[in-house]
Amino acid sequence: MLGQDADGCCGRLAAAPLDEDRAADLAKVFKALGDPVRLRLLSMIASRDGGEVCVCELTPAFELSQPTISHHLKLLRQAGLVDCERRGTWVYYWVLPAALERLAAVLKSPQAAGATA
Repeated sequence: MLGQDADGCCGRLAAAPLDEDRAADLAKVFKALGDPVRLRLLSMIASRDGGEVCVCELTPAFELSQPTISHHLKLLRQAGLVDCERRGTWVYYWVLPAALERLAAVLKSPQAAGATA
C-alpha cells in the first residue's frame, strides 16, 4: 500500500494523492500562474470591484503592449482561471471562482484546512 512499507513503519496517507490526469491539469494551471505578469493580471482581475475588468484598464499597469497583455490573458483563460466577453472593441475579463476554489483546495494541507483564523 502506498505510504506504508512492508514493515508497517510508515503511516497511511491522510488523503489520496493526485492521479496522473489531475496532476497534468493542475500543472497547466500552475504553469499559467508561474509568470509574474499573469499572476499580477489574475490578482488585478480578482481584486476588481464589480468582478470584471476591461483589457484597456489592465494594460497601463504594465510596460507591455496591449497585444502582449491579451496574450497573457489568453493563457489564463486557457488554464481555466478567467473567462471573457467581447463588448464592441474591448474584451472584459473576470475570474472563475470555482477554478480558484479548486486550486485553493489543492494547496491546503489537512492541518490548514481545519485551522481557524
